Amino acid sequence: MADVAAAAGVSAMTVSRALRRPDTVSEEVRARVEEASRRLGFVPSRVASALASARTMTVAVLIPSLTNAVFIDLLAGVQETLSPQGYQPLVGITGYGPEAEERVLRTQLAHDPDGVILSGLDHTPGTWDLLRGLTIPVVHTMDLMAEGGHDDCPVQTVGFSQFDAGYAVGAHLAARGRRRIGLIAGQLDPRTRQRCDGWRQALRDAGRHDPALELMVPDATSVALGAELLERTLATHPDTDALFLCNDDLAQGALFQCARLGIPVPERLAVAGFNDLAGAAWTVPPLTTVATPRRAIGVEAARLLIAGMADRTPKSRENPRRVDLGFRLMVRETT
Repeated sequence: MADVAAAAGVSAMTVSRALRRPDTVSEEVRARVEEASRRLGFVPSRVASALASARTMTVAVLIPSLTNAVFIDLLAGVQETLSPQGYQPLVGITGYGPEAEERVLRTQLAHDPDGVILSGLDHTPGTWDLLRGLTIPVVHTMDLMAEGGHDDCPVQTVGFSQFDAGYAVGAHLAARGRRRIGLIAGQLDPRTRQRCDGWRQALRDAGRHDPALELMVPDATSVALGAELLERTLATHPDTDALFLCNDDLAQGALFQCARLGIPVPERLAVAGFNDLAGAAWTVPPLTTVATPRRAIGVEAARLLIAGMADRTPKSRENPRRVDLGFRLMVRETT
């Protein structure tokens, strides 16, 4: 670092700031330090930095999947917010399993992260014990905890109401005059189950809920699965006149299969999805769905974490925040 400082004509402390917190120095100084570092082949030691500052400048980010676009968008929001502050995410994949999540969290905590971001609230008792004992800030995403946290563990959440979003879809289909409204769901993680619960409540309120029209499978969602489950639904309940598919890839598969089978949408069958994934507005016809703020959730979660990490005794542990970013029902031509 002293060599880089001499080559750049600045102090060693300025080199440290330019590399760890580039926003705290001028653009001209940062460029000189970066050029000197490249020329001299200097790579800062994270271990030495952590020992000197009691910080690792890392954040443990646990998500269920790297193939689900929902969590890719969330991760992008986290990364774009943490990076300018000098933090790097340590990404762990849990595979939607609470037990796997506990194992991954234990591994990540061994690296002494400065904060933790988790997906959802479906944790094992062991995970809750780990979280209860932490002194670093923790933010849960994609879901909202009721006020008061979990037992004596304060919980900070950023997300939206999955139940309310599912309710909005069910109410919309009922308001369109549909009488035989079915449900297709895959994956069946807690968030999917919550939106299914909301859909059921909306149909009960409208006097149109029929449990026989629900088809729920544990398989990972995909376009192919959506096409398969559409055929299964119509084979057993040909009078179905509307479907809520709990993720857009399922809904897109159903639309493609309707086109292959010559089923007019929405005249014969209304179709609604969830998440407003890429391509939802470009199907034929464009898909009615629920737009969820995945990237914004990642950004806000990272902002809360940065604020907590700046305070060595995070106030978020005493007064956890519950940030509801809402959702939007995108009514398009399939309903």
